[in-house]
Amino acid sequence: MYLPSQRNEYWDSLSQPWDVLVIGGGITGAGIFNLAARNGLRTLLVEAGDYASGTSSRSSKLVHGGFRYLKNRQFSVTRESVRERERLLRQAPGLVTPLQFLLPNLGFSRGTDEMFRVGVLMYDLLAPKWAHGSLSRARASALCPQLTNPKLSGGYYYYDAEVDDCRLVLRVLQEGCAAGGTALNYVRATSLLFQADGQVAGVALKDVSPEGNHRELEVKARVVINATGPWTDTLRGQVGQEARIRKQRGSHLFLPFDRLPLTRAITLLHPRDKRAMFVFPWEGVTIIGTTDLDHPPEMEKAHPEPVITTPEVDYMLEALDYLFPASRLGREDILSTMAGLRPIVTSGENNPSRESRKHALWVDRGLVTITGGKLTTYRVMAREALAASLPLLAGRKSIETHLPVLIPPTGGFPAGMPAEITGRLAARFGWEGSRIAREYPAEEMELLPPLPAIKTEIRFAAREEGVQHLDDLMLRRTRLGITLPGGGRDLLPEIRKMAQGELGWSDERWSNEEKRYLSLWQECYSLPN
Repeated sequence: MYLPSQRNEYWDSLSQPWDVLVIGGGITGAGIFNLAARNGLRTLLVEAGDYASGTSSRSSKLVHGGFRYLKNRQFSVTRESVRERERLLRQAPGLVTPLQFLLPNLGFSRGTDEMFRVGVLMYDLLAPKWAHGSLSRARASALCPQLTNPKLSGGYYYYDAEVDDCRLVLRVLQEGCAAGGTALNYVRATSLLFQADGQVAGVALKDVSPEGNHRELEVKARVVINATGPWTDTLRGQVGQEARIRKQRGSHLFLPFDRLPLTRAITLLHPRDKRAMFVFPWEGVTIIGTTDLDHPPEMEKAHPEPVITTPEVDYMLEALDYLFPASRLGREDILSTMAGLRPIVTSGENNPSRESRKHALWVDRGLVTITGGKLTTYRVMAREALAASLPLLAGRKSIETHLPVLIPPTGGFPAGMPAEITGRLAARFGWEGSRIAREYPAEEMELLPPLPAIKTEIRFAAREEGVQHLDDLMLRRTRLGITLPGGGRDLLPEIRKMAQGELGWSDERWSNEEKRYLSLWQECYSLPN
């Protein structure tokens, strides 16, 4: 990324001509940026908010094929996704980790039981792999003692994977920057620029960072790629195209691990409507999700970020009570909430849960747009977006698309450093991990119990990862804001000692950022009033 002192230097460099200008700093934009930069193209990425602050920090944290998509006969999406999952497991070990899923039979009809027996088989055949099977009641109970629904009669198991979605985005961006690309957060693309023949020639940009003073700049590029996810239609409207995106809200609840200490994931059919949902352990907490609801414009205007609603909370608590009645989980157990918007390319389907997750690609007057899809398939989307850009890159005949998704970490960790520390640094920061271990204070190379987070992650993020607001640090560079009570309020004094000097913030600035962050957390990440 960039150091706090480098932002003005980066802004001044934007006036040069670019080969590829990517708008959108989620996983799709990051993947395109990374691949373009590693192919030697002069590449710029701009993001109106923080990196991954839209959909890509609010996903279900799963790298998966979409087991529930099989029910909707989205076989091509599932096949593409499970194969990308296997690639990420091989090439991003430690960051993308395997996770066993149990599918408990809680009174399935004979037809439903058969459907899931065939489903776990198909799921592996599409990968292809062989890591599924059936479970007796005793075995299911042994694997997950919290499953106390008296209807439990057995079930099935299969494997997917999980990830810290935001750290994946940041590592992909980091490696694109190392390859020569430039990425800047809090830079809004206000309007497209056009040539005399009506073709897109660049973008007008505005610096919306806290100290950017809303300065503006026009930037020229041979290719402009729209990777803005749920906000795709805004840019496409400037080239005369009709709206195609259906914004769907998916919400999650985060629970203390000691209240629901799962060692593997559970796939369930909600007792009310038979929608597939997941409950699983992640980063020292337990997550349940997700919902599928249309997100109305009036709700988007009412809050600075998507928020969960009371009916969604009740819906997920109902599912928890159904699966784990003896655990007696309630609203008082909820650490935090998170809601995000999915960019669904609409087909006109009445039921939001039946819409396809397939991505779409359009080229309109030189504007390349890639949207839809899911976190797991970001590499495929990046390849297709750059392939569609080739005709606009005069003199460029091909793009190398078979590069590893991430650069393997190198060794060089200090002798005697615990494996849980070196493994986490290598997984989350790649080749930078060993440098962090050598250069950052040894006394900060320790975990923050009950979480697996390392103190050093706070200092590194503040010093080197382009943090502009405290919520960037608490919600995305680290996940302390969603995994600790009260958004990590009690830890803020310790975080201040590590981060304030690195960020160069005055006491007044820090105080204002704390107030801003805690207000945002209360409105958008806590339980609804």
